Amino acid sequence: MNTVTLNLDRIHLTDEQFYQLCQNNSDLNFETTAKGDLIIMPPVGGESGNREAELIVDLGIWNRQTRLGYTFSSSTIFKLPNGAKRSPDAAWIRREPWEALPPEQRRKFPPIAPDFVIELRSATDDLQPLRDKMQEYMDAGVLLAWLINPQQQQVEIYRQGQPVEIRNLPTELSGEALLPGFSLSLSAYIDNTLG
Repeated sequence: MNTVTLNLDRIHLTDEQFYQLCQNNSDLNFETTAKGDLIIMPPVGGESGNREAELIVDLGIWNRQTRLGYTFSSSTIFKLPNGAKRSPDAAWIRREPWEALPPEQRRKFPPIAPDFVIELRSATDDLQPLRDKMQEYMDAGVLLAWLINPQQQQVEIYRQGQPVEIRNLPTELSGEALLPGFSLSLSAYIDNTLG
């Protein structure tokens, strides 16, 4: 199954209806764009799932050592300020904004843009929708975002108020001032058979 995008111009899902849709269909991943389009994504394969897990582990270990914020997996859907409901492959939020959310908002789909997100392109992902998603993150207030693209052996780095930086893999990425001391070597995320 490939990703499917449904135009819901004439149908508006409330936050609660979207939440129930996700709960009732837990074998699928759902997102909505800022325009309200419903995106249905199939589960990822083993290699993409392994790479995604490694990213979360690396980010989580750094966060456990620094205690600067909270790390989230791709199962977390964030309700962004622009109305989109998105689930990055890995996300991180500084401690203060997360703890300012009431417990009820933290339990469902938190109404907050992560400070940092990572998206890992899988073999079935088209590149342009991922780039659109990255721009949507930036428009919603995400401060730093990485789009890792093993198929083209590149990573795209998105920063607030700056042009996108494209680097060839392998490369070492830095969490910069936002995630002090966090770095990621992308040599482990390259599969030469995908190039």
